[in-house]
Amino acid sequence: MSSVIYLDNNATTQIDPEVLEAMMPWLQGGYGNPSSAYSLGREAAKALDQSRTGVAALAGCHVDEFLFTSCGTESINTAIQSALALDPDKRHIVTSAVEHSATIKLCEHLARRGYEITWLPVDRSGQLDLARLEASIRSDTAIVSLLWANNETGVLFPMQEIAAIAQKKKCLLHIDAVQAFGKLPLTLEGAGVHFMSFSGHKIYAPKGVGGLYVNRRVKFTPLLRGSQENARRGGTQNVASIVGFGKAAEIALHHLGTDSIKSLRDTLESQIESVIPGATVNGDRENRLPNTTNISFEGVESEGALILLDEKGVSCSAGSACSSGSVHPSHVLKAMGLSNDQARASLRFSIGRFTTAEDIQKAGQIIPAAIAKLRELSPMGSPVLAA
Repeated sequence: MSSVIYLDNNATTQIDPEVLEAMMPWLQGGYGNPSSAYSLGREAAKALDQSRTGVAALAGCHVDEFLFTSCGTESINTAIQSALALDPDKRHIVTSAVEHSATIKLCEHLARRGYEITWLPVDRSGQLDLARLEASIRSDTAIVSLLWANNETGVLFPMQEIAAIAQKKKCLLHIDAVQAFGKLPLTLEGAGVHFMSFSGHKIYAPKGVGGLYVNRRVKFTPLLRGSQENARRGGTQNVASIVGFGKAAEIALHHLGTDSIKSLRDTLESQIESVIPGATVNGDRENRLPNTTNISFEGVESEGALILLDEKGVSCSAGSACSSGSVHPSHVLKAMGLSNDQARASLRFSIGRFTTAEDIQKAGQIIPAAIAKLRELSPMGSPVLAA
């Protein structure tokens, strides 16, 4: 595989070599079913317990509050539908207009089944109106489901304030922490959150493993029924991937608090803004993930930019990886008030642990050259350069 400057770590991350090393025994000789009573099974069950301890430590929760799933999408679906099962008379859900497609698609499906969905708007910076959130919660609200960190812009919703509102209104709260997990410090004990969703492949573990925090005080209804995970998630556990998730969580906990990724992100932004006219960073620049920037390039279509940058060895994104095949402009940027043209002119760059200063220096040269070339080729020309 040719060398690339990979700046799409919000889409997925490479498996950390230490994670792969930890997984290998469970892909070879350690093939026992963790539900089996003989030694191979007991060893696999022990590995699951150790991994659960590692992931729970990163989440700041009790080990018995954490269950393994196949992905973040499954975790989100499980949390919301578990809340709905608690009281059939509560048929109202509160979420936002900038959620991940996993939440949006589920809520749209539920709306077709007669549930009422309140889609909270955001302002130009991508932030919620907390007073509006509080006013939207009713006696028949089954759950509030909001992301912590936006996957496209990196904007952070104020989780503590949101949890306080949910507690005040005595409403269940689910937080989609897929993007924030491993990037920001987290202590779920006493946080007022009832459900929280996670994904392994965002923190240098393999794809196909996720997690769900379920507050021990919440009555839980599983989405997939079976005896595994203390009857909370049926299906034989993916031992090797779960071991990888546990190791990745251990490594992430060690790296929390370091500023190197933020420094690289800020350097890239500075290089782009200083060289490219009409480059605008989208979203709240103070309250966002340390690794993420979303930038609009006036006079450029992101589809063409992605192709050209890929040819030059830079991998980035025009929005969520889960909707990258869409011809529609980003729903996140549209909800923030950007025009169709502005949304279609936007690229997301997300730095990772294996991104180097040399990568950023090279990207800071390749990106401006690509944008300039695209503006030259545009039949309308560049409104910025013509001004």
